[in-house]
Amino acid sequence: MRVVLACDHGGFKLKSEILDYLTGNKIDCLDVGTYSEESVDYPDYSVKAAQAVVSGECDLGIICCGTGIGVSIAANKVPGIRAALCHDTFSARMAREHNDANILTLGQRVIGPGLALDIVDAFLRAGFQAGGRHCRRVEKIAELEKRTCP
Repeated sequence: MRVVLACDHGGFKLKSEILDYLTGNKIDCLDVGTYSEESVDYPDYSVKAAQAVVSGECDLGIICCGTGIGVSIAANKVPGIRAALCHDTFSARMAREHNDANILTLGQRVIGPGLALDIVDAFLRAGFQAGGRHCRRVEKIAELEKRTCP
C-alpha cells in the first residue's frame, strides 16, 4: 500500500506526525507538501494528493488542514475522489467500508495527534465491502460525476 500525504500550513504539524508514524510502521508514503508552516493555499495541495490517488500512483490519501473541511471540499472536486472528513474511528472505518473513501481528511485544530493516529489506523485497515447496496451507491456517485464534471 502506498499513501499520499498533503497539508496546508494549518495541518503541517499533524501531517508530519502522521508521516513519521506511517513510515515507522513500514508504510510507503509520498509527501506532496507543504513542507512548513508558511501560509499556502490548501486547494493546491489537495489537488496534488487527489491526483496521486486517481492516477494510481498511490492507493489512498491523507490530507490535513486546520479543520479538515477545506481540504475535503477541494479534494472532492477531483473526479474519482471520495474524501471523508473524520473525527472518530467509527466514521473512518465506515467511510472505507460503506463509501469506498479513498482520501481521509483531518483537522489539526480539531483533534489531537493520538486520536488522529487511531483514525488513520482505522481508515487504512478497513476495506470496501464490495457488492450489494454499498457498491450500487458508490456507482451512483461515479455516474453523477460523469454527468456533472467536464
